[in-house]
Amino acid sequence: MSIQSYRFFSRIRNKNTNYKIAYSAVTCGKKHVNGVDLYYEQTGKGKHALLLFPGALGSTRTDFGPQIKLLNKERFTVVGWDPRGYGQSRPPDRDFPADFFHRDAKDAVDLMKTLGFSKFSLLGWSDGGITALIAAAANPNVIHRLVVWGANAFVSKQDLELYNAVRDISKWSARMRQPMEQVYGAEVFAKTWEDWVVGISEFGKKPEGWETNSTIILYLPTLIIHGEKDPMVPGFHPQYLHEHIKGSRLHLMPEGKHNLHLRYAAEFNKLVEDFLEE
Repeated sequence: MSIQSYRFFSRIRNKNTNYKIAYSAVTCGKKHVNGVDLYYEQTGKGKHALLLFPGALGSTRTDFGPQIKLLNKERFTVVGWDPRGYGQSRPPDRDFPADFFHRDAKDAVDLMKTLGFSKFSLLGWSDGGITALIAAAANPNVIHRLVVWGANAFVSKQDLELYNAVRDISKWSARMRQPMEQVYGAEVFAKTWEDWVVGISEFGKKPEGWETNSTIILYLPTLIIHGEKDPMVPGFHPQYLHEHIKGSRLHLMPEGKHNLHLRYAAEFNKLVEDFLEE
């Protein structure tokens, strides 16, 4: 597949309070994995590789701008990806079979192997956190560390009520719809979101969750971050994950909402970098 690159710059305050400009190159392209072409972006030259998992209908560019741009490029090699049917990993159109989280997990790990990484850490947000948990449980020998935030441990009755409350995107503000409509177009976004609500709601019939209490994942160093003002993920989810992943660490952000890694990017990035380098 063709490979492209682009460069971005960030302004960094130095000790004399002046600004200097730091340039970073991003390689982007597609790799054929498990029968589909998966889009990815890669930046940095550190020995510790990281894979970023976007949320529902999300992509590298909609969900991880501050992480691709600002995570330390000397310490880490950062890879973002668009799961099949999301963002620039289209075609195919996105669907939501019963195993869609497990399918994404396999795609993610196989993509990293195709890119030449034999061991790496996972950072997963929202649906991406669920996928990262499953990927880590299934591949303990290739995962260094795991960071998840805004992720469910299962689908409860309360979660179903929350999903149904946001099911009709015509009730969303224009500001909330705009990023997704720019990626998919209004009609495709509306249909894909409806399909997502139906797909994830099926897990309400499976109280056992996503295998997060598996003994495989119990000993993986894991950082669970939760915004205490998250309107989409009740606080019992991070508590459950913390209790069932032995040796995990739970960090609460009192003002954090669902997109805390975007709203508080500097604090989030430092927290993650410190954890990954322990």
